[in-house]
Amino acid sequence: MIPARYAASRFPAKLMQDLAGKPVILRTYQAAIHTKLFDEVYVVTDSEIIYDTIVKEGGLAIMSKTEHDCGSDRIAEAVMQMDVDIIVNVQGDEPFTDRESLEGVLNVFESDIHKEIDLASLMVKITDEEEINNPNTVKVIVDNRNFALYFSRSPIPYPRAKDANTTYFKHKGIYAFRKSALMDFQRLPMLQLEATEKIEAIRYLEYGKKIKMVETHVQGIEIDTPEDLKKAQAAWK
Repeated sequence: MIPARYAASRFPAKLMQDLAGKPVILRTYQAAIHTKLFDEVYVVTDSEIIYDTIVKEGGLAIMSKTEHDCGSDRIAEAVMQMDVDIIVNVQGDEPFTDRESLEGVLNVFESDIHKEIDLASLMVKITDEEEINNPNTVKVIVDNRNFALYFSRSPIPYPRAKDANTTYFKHKGIYAFRKSALMDFQRLPMLQLEATEKIEAIRYLEYGKKIKMVETHVQGIEIDTPEDLKKAQAAWK
């Protein structure tokens, strides 16, 4: 499932921007298809423009029936009547989506025999100080089993001890959910921490859900700003 909203506060209509001759959302959709990991891939959108773009290329798209505050809510509406167990959420602004990273989050559930994991997501090591301090980059800290402890736009952990050789991880906005966790998310109200940070993954933590983080070495480029688009255009081959 690829949630796709036309409006975006930092970069309006970013998903319809040109990336090597095709809109960003179409590049992302085709990247997810090319992994060959999924029975079906859908774009879930509030925009007729995005819907038509996918359908005209022979893709699958679903129009949201109601307004949604975040991608998880949009996906929950779309899959409510579907007979599925695991749902993968790929962000529409991730045209460099790759098979290796997606396989990593799917494998989490194959080895979860006690079903203690509610969802899985990706993290990638970052070392650039500007990126670590950039509020557009969501950071994550994990426990000794790689379960998420917290997500923040601030640098976490805070480097009070300068000689601690702290490792920082960026959260990549790809999730794999158990359907039950996604349905719970939809009915549970937003709490203070999520409202403050504007990070939907925090809602799962606030309600006691367990998020298994998988480290990937694939950086990719998330298109949040016009500058990101320029980087993506330069990197596209």
